[in-house]
Amino acid sequence: MSGAPRSTHQQVRAGLKRRHAAERRFRAMGIGAVLLALLALAGLFASVITQGYGAFVQTRITLNLYLDPEVLDPSGMRDPEELRRANTNAVIRESLRQRFPDITGRSDLRKLYALVSTGATFELADHLVTHPDWIGRTIDIDLLAAAEIDMLHKGRISRDVPEDQRRVSDQQIAWVDALAAEGRVAFAFNTTFFTSGDSRDPESAGILGAVVGSALLLLVTLVLAFPIGAAAAVYLEEFAPKNRWTNLIEVNINNLAAVPSIVFGLLGLAVYLNFLGLPRSAPLVGGMVLALMTLPTIIIAARASLAGVPPSIRQAALGVGASPIQTVFHHVFPLALPGILTGTIIGMSRALGESAPLLMIGMVAFVVDVPTGFTDPATALPIQVYLWSDAPERAFVERTAAATVVLLGFLIAMNGLAVFLRKRFEVRW
Repeated sequence: MSGAPRSTHQQVRAGLKRRHAAERRFRAMGIGAVLLALLALAGLFASVITQGYGAFVQTRITLNLYLDPEVLDPSGMRDPEELRRANTNAVIRESLRQRFPDITGRSDLRKLYALVSTGATFELADHLVTHPDWIGRTIDIDLLAAAEIDMLHKGRISRDVPEDQRRVSDQQIAWVDALAAEGRVAFAFNTTFFTSGDSRDPESAGILGAVVGSALLLLVTLVLAFPIGAAAAVYLEEFAPKNRWTNLIEVNINNLAAVPSIVFGLLGLAVYLNFLGLPRSAPLVGGMVLALMTLPTIIIAARASLAGVPPSIRQAALGVGASPIQTVFHHVFPLALPGILTGTIIGMSRALGESAPLLMIGMVAFVVDVPTGFTDPATALPIQVYLWSDAPERAFVERTAAATVVLLGFLIAMNGLAVFLRKRFEVRW
């Protein structure tokens, strides 16, 4: 009689031991999966930052320039427009020839002039406009080095490989070393990367045009998607009758959230560009396409937030005489707004990182000027990354990674803002 209970007790203990062991294994696998994902993410960030940090500094060469008034300002009027059109290239080349007077051959002179970026002429023109009193004087001015010299100075181009296997000749290396020995070659923070648009020359290329284009895109997307998405969610959740038509609409909204983004690009190409004739490569069209893509995400998040408001709020409002519309917009919607904003920001962050729909509407074009309006030709940060990744110059690899770092920074900031809004305004029922 006493043996049976002990046997049952032992079986129960053995079963509990197996279940606890299985639970520990499952927990260990979960922790391992999280650690593996964090390790992969850390590796990705480390790789991008390692490749891109060099783009935030740029090699500059200080030249002793005689700002000849006969070359730069023949009229003597110090007119800014005339100074911007001045032959600053001649002044820079004359300074290089004076520093290395033994260089006389045409091919050697071309190599000598190639130490300095073509964008240095525009830099010098900007200096003249800002400081017209410099004209007629001899001044040391630091100018942008060419991309190959920048790569050499950063150690990205090895001096040990044969001359015919690198883009910098032994003679150019000797000239750079001579200038560096005089303290005329140094690193400086690359403000051009943040204050300029795209360029064929990697040392002059910047992300300002792409950042402004992305901002205009997101503004159009927000203006279109947020009110339409919030209104659709309120109607479907609070006022729409529950029948097969609303069920069909709900199913289609859920399906649209999973449609590949390039399909929305094809829709924008067919409707906005080919049928309506809207301008190609414009933030207006891009924002309209991204608004279509973002709408399902906003509607789903807004409906979930509205459904999370307790029915007692609605019943209390109706009980004191509020109409259904007053109940929704005076009580339910304000309480659901933090969740709606969170879903909107997550949808906007997805739109910020999209490139496929923008490629379909022509925003892959090479755009130098920073856009000033919604119909100006523009590009976006993901497209800029795509364009630079396809460029053959080694210096564009740095800029591709650096632009990716900036894009990831924006995405992290937007998702962090979504988490903050949820934590800050979340109501616990």
